[in-house]
Amino acid sequence: MRVFVTGATGFVGSAVVQELLAAGHRVLGLARSPEGAAALAAAGAEVHHGSLADLPSLHSGASAADGVIHTGFTHDFSRFAASCEQDRLAIEALGAALAGSQRPLLVTAGLAGLAPGRLATENDAAPPASAAYPRASEQTADALASRGVHASTVRLPPSVHGEGDHGFVPMLIGIAREKGISAYAGEGANRWAAVHRLDAARLFRLALEHGARAAHYHAIADEGVPFRDIAAVIARRLGLPLAARMGEEAAAHFGWFAHFAAMDMAGTSRETRDLLGWAPTQCGLVEDIDSERYFPI
Repeated sequence: MRVFVTGATGFVGSAVVQELLAAGHRVLGLARSPEGAAALAAAGAEVHHGSLADLPSLHSGASAADGVIHTGFTHDFSRFAASCEQDRLAIEALGAALAGSQRPLLVTAGLAGLAPGRLATENDAAPPASAAYPRASEQTADALASRGVHASTVRLPPSVHGEGDHGFVPMLIGIAREKGISAYAGEGANRWAAVHRLDAARLFRLALEHGARAAHYHAIADEGVPFRDIAAVIARRLGLPLAARMGEEAAAHFGWFAHFAAMDMAGTSRETRDLLGWAPTQCGLVEDIDSERYFPI
């Protein structure tokens, strides 16, 4: 297959590109910069110049492919609502290019708000987008599927870890360094599911090759790591105190990240494993972050 990949130079997307190429697929990767284009060409992918904001480029890229994997997202949390609206419009443009065909579209979503207090399953429906959490990736994919587009969703956990991680765990490490304390919110019993980026990439490929329309797949290896355990690794590695922060103290410590630090985002991938034959093979979150690559000297 010739697969159009958005976010092709990103942390997850670049692993997806490598996984697809290794499996014999051709990749058309979206690149917005000369550096990104050079990286894609060096990896063995074709380059499609454009960006998530350039809807005609997304439409043309999807039109030229046998399938689409959408991993791109603008991670500007100071303009999160605007990034979410850009994402919604991008998914609509990709879906419009695939309408009337059986060419698959895989959209990346998350676990936030699915099932706080219990393990989220593939059958849990995403809550409506709201002012508190305006991202509507999954809801947009579901709407496309209801109109006949062969769209499905891959839900990523809050921590996708591995070489080159610049997500939530590195943010927590940075906050701990700045504050001189590795903290958790409340009792720290809220859980984060996790997956290694290479395991996630393999799931994207399997879902592209064998997935069904309107499916929700869970790229989850660790079902739920207590947030306190993550904070404890950071404290030990940095030689800092481990402490609980409540209410306003948590808000002051974590800043804009306080909402995510307190969220319970656990889930299971049993159905995904059964349907696609997917089995994670990489190390778990705690083992991975308890390493020098997360705490370089």
